[in-house]
Amino acid sequence: MEILRCNGIEKVFGKGDNQVTALNGISLSIEKGEFVAIIGASGSGKSTLLHILGSVDKPTKGTVTIDGVDLSGLNATDAAIFRRRKVGLVYQFYNLIPTLTAEKNILMPMLLDKRKPDLDYFKMIVKILGIEDKLESLPSQLSGGQQQRVAIARSLIYRPAILFADEPTGNLDQKNSKEIIDLLKLSNRNLKQTILLITHDEKIALETDRIVTIEDGQIVSDHFIDTAERHRGIPVEKRR
Repeated sequence: MEILRCNGIEKVFGKGDNQVTALNGISLSIEKGEFVAIIGASGSGKSTLLHILGSVDKPTKGTVTIDGVDLSGLNATDAAIFRRRKVGLVYQFYNLIPTLTAEKNILMPMLLDKRKPDLDYFKMIVKILGIEDKLESLPSQLSGGQQQRVAIARSLIYRPAILFADEPTGNLDQKNSKEIIDLLKLSNRNLKQTILLITHDEKIALETDRIVTIEDGQIVSDHFIDTAERHRGIPVEKRR
């Protein structure tokens, strides 16, 4: 089942001599339950694409459909509601509310909608992420890795159609980075969560099931990863 489709996405910044094309004709389809990495160097357009796919920004041209909803038809208010309910977002910076406990940070999307959370699902998420004993802690009392776990739990609480993770390990050391990627893999397999991961790190990309490579605002490669590739790295011919 297709959960995301974008067709002919273009994004242009500026005008006249200052015009810059960040994305140039991106088309992509993701099936429910896939764990996909979008990889590219700084400035390749991968984060711009994520913002458009996550309804944070609008394309200059092209369409994005998530879970059957055409994002181009949403106004700013409807886009914010859709994002809260259908799109999980995890960033390099955790964006936790410093005055709220970990538990309230996790439940915030549902509290904003005045909806009652599924407590069994909540307990399952925090158990999978290993933060059962940190729920009463404030963000300042948590390590970077623990804060990112809380951010991931918050992104999952609404059972989103898709989770976007933008360089989620960028602020973490090697040990915590591996743990966060392992937790995303666990969420993908145990919760059947569809995940789109943005990264510049090939080693991290190889932990996913499919790698889409972007250069200069265009997709130059899109392939599925086999076990052998995880051990030997991405062949040059598959990067192009």
